[in-house]
Amino acid sequence: MLKSLNHITITVSDLEKSLHFYIEILGMKLHAKWTNGAYLSVGGLWFCLSLGRPSPGTDYSHIAFSVETSDFSAAQKSLMAINIEMWKENSSEGDSIYFLDPDGYKLEIHVGTLQSRLDSLKNLPYSGLEIF
Repeated sequence: MLKSLNHITITVSDLEKSLHFYIEILGMKLHAKWTNGAYLSVGGLWFCLSLGRPSPGTDYSHIAFSVETSDFSAAQKSLMAINIEMWKENSSEGDSIYFLDPDGYKLEIHVGTLQSRLDSLKNLPYSGLEIF
């Protein structure tokens, strides 16, 4: 029934600050902007910023973006250059950097695919893992 992930909307406290972060730092493309929000995109994903009072969670929920292996080092260096706040050390099968956006949303830049994750789990499975 479902075809794909359509869009992600996050609430931001400062639209201009978030636009700078998502466009200039992460490289998203701006498509539309209005007083209380903006539409951006990355790959085929539509990403909406909505002005309000954000309340990022304290659990493991996060948004992960893909990069090519050849682009990971440059992405990591650009984030480190602005002293981005990290929220987790990488323990996954591929290169990853875990960081916070200006409102504290948990983000990740990851090198890898679902298949590479599943392949890694064959060697070090999660408790109770079943692969279909």
